Amino acid sequence: MSFKSDIEIAQSAEMAPIGQVAQSIGLSEDELEYYGKYKAKVDYNLLKTKYKDAPDGKLILVTAINPTPAGEGKTTTTVGLGDALRRIGKKTVIALREPSLGPVFGVKGGAAGGGYAQVVPMEDINLHFTGDFHAIGAANNLLAAMIDNHIYQGNQLKIDPRRITWRRCVDMNDRQLRFITDGLGGKANGMPREDGYDITVASEVMAALCLASDILDLKERMGRIIIGYSYEGTAVTAHDLKAEGAMTALLKDALKPNLVQTLEKTPAFIHGGPFANIAHGCNSVTATRMALKLGDYAVTEAGFGADLGAEKFLDIKCRMAGLVPACVVIVATVRALKSHGGVDKADLNAENLEALEKGLPNLLKHIENVTNVWGLPAVVAINAFPTDTKAELDLVEQKCRELGVNVALSEVWAKGGEGGVALAEEVLRIADQSDPSQFRFTYDDDMGIAQKIEAIATKVYGADGVDILPAAKRQIRQIEEMGFGKAPVCMAKTQYSLSDDQKKKGRPQGFRITVRNVKISAGAGFAVALTGDIMTLPGLPKIPAAEHIDVDAQGKISGLF
Repeated sequence: MSFKSDIEIAQSAEMAPIGQVAQSIGLSEDELEYYGKYKAKVDYNLLKTKYKDAPDGKLILVTAINPTPAGEGKTTTTVGLGDALRRIGKKTVIALREPSLGPVFGVKGGAAGGGYAQVVPMEDINLHFTGDFHAIGAANNLLAAMIDNHIYQGNQLKIDPRRITWRRCVDMNDRQLRFITDGLGGKANGMPREDGYDITVASEVMAALCLASDILDLKERMGRIIIGYSYEGTAVTAHDLKAEGAMTALLKDALKPNLVQTLEKTPAFIHGGPFANIAHGCNSVTATRMALKLGDYAVTEAGFGADLGAEKFLDIKCRMAGLVPACVVIVATVRALKSHGGVDKADLNAENLEALEKGLPNLLKHIENVTNVWGLPAVVAINAFPTDTKAELDLVEQKCRELGVNVALSEVWAKGGEGGVALAEEVLRIADQSDPSQFRFTYDDDMGIAQKIEAIATKVYGADGVDILPAAKRQIRQIEEMGFGKAPVCMAKTQYSLSDDQKKKGRPQGFRITVRNVKISAGAGFAVALTGDIMTLPGLPKIPAAEHIDVDAQGKISGLF
C-alpha cells in the first residue's frame, strides 16, 4: 500500500463550498465574508444578536501529555473526534488555533491535523490563511514605531528608553532578532537603544485579541497595554500614546473567526494562535463561543500538555469567559510514553514494557491534574500506531483504570472519523453526565501573584516549591502596587517537561521552579511569569522544515508534511 503524506491527502480531498458548510450549522450566505471558495469569516456580532439567547452546546477540551519527538497527535485527535461525533449524529463544531509560520518552517511543519483527520484547505491554513497574523504583527509593530517616534519627537511622556518593555514581533523563528540595537546612523534615524523581537504568537496583541469579546473591548485592551516606564517610574500605556484606535483599525477583520471544514466536511473555526509555552495557548474566546452556539458539541484544544495549555485554558480563558468543559480528552501515544521512559526515537517501534512503565507516570500526572486539581471528568485517547502491541496497550489501560479513567483507542489518523467512534461514544457518555459544579480553578482571584505561581507549580507541575529571583520579586511587588494583583498568571515554561528543565522527562520528583522575570500584560489581563530558559522568539533547527517545502509551475505546494 502506497503511503500518502498529509499534504497529499489534503490536496486529493473534495471540499464543499464553504457556504454549504456554513448552512449545515445555520449560517446564511449573508452572514459570511468569503476568502475564496473554501474560507470565510463570520461576524462576531451574531453572538449579541441572532445567537444572544441561544443555548450553549457542551464543551469538549482536548489536551495531551508533555510532547516528545515521537509525536502525540493532539490536533489530529481533536479533528477526528469532531468528525466521529458528527458521524454518530451529533451536531458538532470544532474550534482550533491558527498555525504560526515559525513552526511551519521550523521543526513542526504543518499544523492542521494529520492523515485522514485534517482541516482544509491545508496549505492556506498553514500559509497566511486570512491574514490575521499579519494584522496582529502590524498592530504590534505600529505601537513599537509610535513609541520610538514619540521619543524622537521630544518625548513629552518622558519615556525611559532603558525601560521600554514593548518589543517588535515577527511570525518567524529567527534567533538573530532576539536582542538587537536599533536607532543607529545618527540623530535623524532615532535614538539608539537596545531592543528585540518576539514571535507574533507571543505578542500581547495576540493574547488580547483572543480574549476580547468585541471590537470595543479589543480597543480598551489595546489602550491598557503597558509599553514601558517613565524616568519617574510610572507606567506608560498605548492609550498615553493615542495608539489604540489605529491598532484596533488594523485588527478589525482579524477579530472575526475563520470558518473552514475538515476532510469530512465538519465545520471548524480556526482563529487566533497564542503559543502555550510562552502565551496562553488557546484559540479565541469568540471562536469557542461561536462553536458552542452553533453546535450541540464544541470540540476544542489547548496547546501542549495539561500542565501548560489546559491549565491556561481553565485558569485564564474559562475564568474570563465563564466556560466549563463537560469532558477533557487527554491524548497520548505508546511511543511518546516510551520516550518519556528513556527510549531513543530510533528504538520506539520495538515493544518495551519496562520503558512504558517508566514513562506512564507522565500521563498519570496529567490525568490527576484534570480530575483532582480541576475536578473535571476525563478520558484518555491512545493515538494508535501500527507498532503498538496488545501488551503495551493493555498496560496503559490498566494504569488509567486504576485512577478511575477510561481509555479509548483512537485510529483517526488512518481512518478519519470512523476511527474515532469509540472515543466519541466514551466522550458522549462522560459529557452527558458531567456536573459543572465540580469544576474548580488552580487558585483563587484574591491570592497574590507569588501565591498563584506557587499553586500552579506545586499542584499542576508537582514541584516542591518556587524560587522567585530578586528581580522577579521586585516586579511582582510593582505589579501588585499598580493594582493588578488579582490578575491570573500565565506561566512561560518549557513544554517538554512538567518541570522547568526540558531534560527531565516522565514525572520528575524533588524539583523546584525558578521564576526569573514577571511582567504584566495589562491588555490581555494576566501576569506572565518566565521560568527556566524559555525564549519568546524560537530559532530554526539545523535542518528546518523550510528546506523541504517547495512549489511547482502550477502552484502546487509540497513538503508541508
